[in-house]
Amino acid sequence: MSFSELGLSAEILSAVAAQGYSEPTPIQSQAIPAVLSGSDVMATAQTGTGKTAAFTLPLLQKLGENRGSGRPRVLVLTPTRELAGQVVDSIATYGGHMRLRTTAVYGGMPIGKQISTLKRGVDVLVATPGRLIDHLERGTVDLSQVETVVLDEADRMLDMGFIQPIERILASLRGRRQTLLFSATFNGPIRKLAERFLHEPKRIELAHEGSATDNIEQAAYLVDGHRKRALLTHLMSEEEWGQVLVFTRTKRGADKLSEQLERDGIRSTAIHGDKTQGARSKALAAFKRSSVQALVATDVAARGLDIDRLPHVVNFDMPDNADDYVHRIGRTGRAGARGRAVSLVSGEERRHLSTIERGVKARIDTTTHRAFQPTSTGQARKGSDRSNGRGSGRGGPRRQRSRS
Repeated sequence: MSFSELGLSAEILSAVAAQGYSEPTPIQSQAIPAVLSGSDVMATAQTGTGKTAAFTLPLLQKLGENRGSGRPRVLVLTPTRELAGQVVDSIATYGGHMRLRTTAVYGGMPIGKQISTLKRGVDVLVATPGRLIDHLERGTVDLSQVETVVLDEADRMLDMGFIQPIERILASLRGRRQTLLFSATFNGPIRKLAERFLHEPKRIELAHEGSATDNIEQAAYLVDGHRKRALLTHLMSEEEWGQVLVFTRTKRGADKLSEQLERDGIRSTAIHGDKTQGARSKALAAFKRSSVQALVATDVAARGLDIDRLPHVVNFDMPDNADDYVHRIGRTGRAGARGRAVSLVSGEERRHLSTIERGVKARIDTTTHRAFQPTSTGQARKGSDRSNGRGSGRGGPRRQRSRS
C-alpha cells in the first residue's frame, strides 16, 4: 500500500514524499483511514513505528477542510515536554503548506508567554495534563471548539499519575468529539479510560503488551556495579560506537555518569527532570547534531525522544519492569532501521533482568567481557561455566545463556 491510497490530499502527500517516505507503516495504514472517517480510535503499536504521523497526517487534512475560529480545534495530550515538542515538529513538517497555528503548553516554561500565544488564537493545542489544568483554572484557554482529542502514550500518562487531570480535562469538553487513544499497552486502566470516554472506537492492535521491537539486537553484560562505567567507556571506544543514549535510574546518577564519561574523553551531556526546559532542549539538540556522543538520561526521556537512526541504547541502570525496558530500548531501531540495546547488569539487578525476560517473552543474550569479569557473589553464580569460552579477540566477550 502507498500513502496515495489512504485518502490524503495532494499537499500532504507532497509533504510526506519530501521526507522520503513512500509506504505507510502498519499503524499508519490502519489509523489514517479510521481517523479520516471520524471514528474514535483505540490503537496500540510498538514505539518507533510512525505513530505520531498516524494521527497528525489525517488531522491536518481535516483541519484544512474548514477554517477555524481561533480557538483550539484539536487537543493533543502528551506525558512529557519532549513528546509535545515532537508532535509540534510533526505538524510543522507535514502541515507547512497550511496556515495553521500550533502551540505547545507544558511546565518548565514561563506561563505568561503561553497565555499570550493562546490569546492570539491556535488551531492545534499540544499540552501536558498538569499545565493544561493550570490554564483551565486561570481561564486562559477555551476548549469549547475542540473537535478531536488525542491521548498520546496514554499508558505513560497514567503511570505518571495524570489520570485525574485527564479525566477532568475530558469531562470539561462539551458536545460530540472524536477521541483518539494511543498506548503501548491495553491494560486494565487504559480499558477503563477508553470505556468512559471513547464511543464505539475502532481498535487497532499491532503489538502485544510488553513486546519489544523485532529489529533491535538485545544483549546484557554481567558486570560488577562499580565497573559499569569503565565497561561502558571501553565498549564505546573499542567498538567505536556512534551516538549512544544511556539510561540511569536517578537524576544525580545521570549527572555523575555524564561527568565521568567526559573525564574518560567521551563527549557527554545529561538530560532529566531537574534540568530547565531550555537546558534539556539544548542538550537534545547537541546530541542530534552529534556535538556530543553520549546523552545520559533518566526515564523522563524514555518516551517522546525522537532521534533519527540512533544506533545504540544502553541501560546503565536496569529498569524495574518490562514496559519501561521496552520504552527505553524503543528509542533505537525506529522506522525500520536496525538498532542495538545493551544492558549492564550487576548482581543486584539479575532479578530485574529475569523479570524483563518474562515480560517480553524472550531470552536476552547474556555476556561477560573478559576484561570485566564479575567477581561479586550475585554475578559469579553457579552455572557460569556454561559460557562457550569463545571470545571475539582480545578483551572480547564470552556468552552464556540468561536464565529466568
